Parts: sequence; structure tokens; C-alpha cells
Amino acid sequence: MAAKPGLGPADIKKACLDPASVFDVPETVERHPDLSRDQKIEILRRWELDETNVDVAADEGMPGGDSKLLRRIVLALERLGATS
Repeated sequence: MAAKPGLGPADIKKACLDPASVFDVPETVERHPDLSRDQKIEILRRWELDETNVDVAADEGMPGGDSKLLRRIVLALERLGATS
């Protein structure tokens, strides 16, 4: 499910709260024409936090996330010039 062009304010708000519900992959966020650089970074940071929390849960014996996805998020943030 790739995000459609023409994201409205409600879609952007939803993406900021739950990026995976709006975007398939981090690169779609990175390249989306309707998002400002700051919005892209905000969405990707949230996604990074979500995936990091899943990894922590996996370390505690719960079902894990996708470490490749986390790496893709970090790379997209780097390409956008986001600093830690």
C-alpha cells in the first residue's frame, strides 16, 4: 500500500502518529512530493521510534520487528540530512 499523492492534513497527521499505516516503505516518505523536509523527518523519526520499540520488545522475548526496515529508515533520515 503506497501512499497516494495528494496527502491531506488528516493523512499527514495519521502518518505522524503511525507511519506504517500510511506508507509502505521509508523511501516513499523520503520522496513524497506533498511533504516538507521537516514533515518527512518527523514521520521517519516516529517510524524509527516505533521500530526501535519493536526491537526492544524482541530482545525481551516478544515477536520482533524488521531490522532491515529500521536500517532503511535510518538511511532515509541520513539522505534528508537529519542529524541524531
